[in-house]
Parts: sequence; structure tokens; C-alpha cells
Amino acid sequence: MAGFILEHLFSFILLTYICANFAYSIKLKQVVIIDIMVIALGFVLRVLAGTILVGVSPSDWLITCPMAISLFLGFSKRRQELVLGERNVNNQRRVLRNYSLPFLDQMIAVVTGCTVISYALYTVSSETIARFGTRNLVLTIPFVLYGIFRYLYLVYHKVSGENPTEMIMKDSPSIVNVVFWFVVVLIVIY
Repeated sequence: MAGFILEHLFSFILLTYICANFAYSIKLKQVVIIDIMVIALGFVLRVLAGTILVGVSPSDWLITCPMAISLFLGFSKRRQELVLGERNVNNQRRVLRNYSLPFLDQMIAVVTGCTVISYALYTVSSETIARFGTRNLVLTIPFVLYGIFRYLYLVYHKVSGENPTEMIMKDSPSIVNVVFWFVVVLIVIY
């Protein structure tokens, strides 16, 4: 309720988020592709809500990057659910019947490219350079590439990925990569 009092645009985003979650729970979680897109929309809405609360104008890339990475993680998660579900068909989500491994592999390939390109373009955009006062955020791209490649390695070769956060938090190379990315970002910005 406090969210509705804060700001009109925030209230609109909060209402959209609630409606999207309700629609997802009722029907959209059973609709192929839309199920992942609604989840990704939820992450974008959270980012937008955060920018409103801190008084920052969101750039196009600040919307595009979370959308791309959310789709990447969502399709990867569905892939792993399908792989693991083959062992126990009775516990599968109903929507998984509409997915196939070749189709999910294609979707993952598309959103992998989109994720990398959107992050790279974010780092070199004039708005980002003006906001942070440096062109050097481009130096963080190798860490993002490695993170995505490492995640794909875990998904395809270690049959992991059903819980992306847990998988990354238990993978030492991923943790080291995130720490290095964070340190480089701090050095570049400050």
C-alpha cells in the first residue's frame, strides 16, 4: 500500500507488476514464450520502480539489459527443467510440454547475443558515458562475456541452471568473475 502513496508513476508500475503476476498465476504461466516474457517483464518493472524511487531517469539500455538477461536466464531455466523433467514427467510444469530442447537452444542463442550486445552498447552509449564520466566501462565487457559463457557451460555440461542464483553462488569461477567485474566497475567509475 505504501507504494501507491509514493508516486503516481511508481503506483502505475506497481499496479502493472501486480496485474502481470496475477495474469501469470492464472493463465500466462501455461502459454509458451509468454511465460518467460512475463517473468522478464517483472524484472524490468522492478528496475523501473527502483529508478523512480532513487530519482534517476532510466536509459533505454537500463531497460534493455535486464530484459535480455532475464530472457536468457528464463529460457535457460526452462531448458534445465525440461532436461531434468525427462527423468520425472509427472512433476513437470504443464508449459514444458510446449517446449523442446532444439527450440529452447535456439531461443537461448538469440537472447545470448542480445544480452551481450545490449550490455556492450550500454557501456559505450553517450548517456552512460555522460552519467559516469568515462568511456572505460567497455573494459567490463570481457567479464560479462565470461559470465554468460560460464553460465552456458554449466547449463549444457553440468546440467545445472534450474536455479540460476544458487548455481552462480556455488560456482567459484562465477563468483571470482563477479568480484573482478565489480572491482573493475568501481575503479572505472571512481
